[in-house]
Amino acid sequence: MKTPLLLIAWLMCLGSASVHAGASVGIRLAPIFNGTNLAGWRAPQPNPFWTVKNGVLIGANDGQMRGNVIYTESHYTNFVLELEARWSGEIDSGILLRDPELQVQFGVSRSLKKDMTGAFYLARTPDNPTSGYPESGHTHGLAAVFKPDDWNRFRIEARGDAFTVWCNGQRISQYQDPRYPGGGPLGLQVHPGLKMKIEFRHLYAVELD
Repeated sequence: MKTPLLLIAWLMCLGSASVHAGASVGIRLAPIFNGTNLAGWRAPQPNPFWTVKNGVLIGANDGQMRGNVIYTESHYTNFVLELEARWSGEIDSGILLRDPELQVQFGVSRSLKKDMTGAFYLARTPDNPTSGYPESGHTHGLAAVFKPDDWNRFRIEARGDAFTVWCNGQRISQYQDPRYPGGGPLGLQVHPGLKMKIEFRHLYAVELD
């Protein structure tokens, strides 16, 4: 029996994904989430925070509103990451990268009390004793492309000291800082102290030369 063409196309998508418009042509990304379980990720034990259902990775607080960050087992320095994320209402999440750790914010900042999706958040480091959102790393044009309560596709690119974020094919933020040079795992965050849920699917990444 011949394999249906739609099934063939679906299997090819699972194997790799092309970088979307705005990135280097010809780069191929590999899946970092298999849609079935948490293989390839360092999940906490016990794990009340992260579940997988119907190909979606779901992050939520536990009963005490504690949070968690789940990290890839692989480390990345210069990379492209693509994923789709969906949430409703007020959440506080993001993507963690590099060492020292740099964050791309999803949802409402606890400190600023406003939505900072796509902006860069700096944690405290020996070279940076204060944390916060540098103005040069704020987003521009997000409202025109972001779909509330729906799936949005994000791409994050790290090259040397330059970091760029796209949402649904539109570049929304850029940040440059030499204080985050080291490779590290990629992390997905559930923030503590806020009842929230965020969903991720179609996660792909590639380490760049």
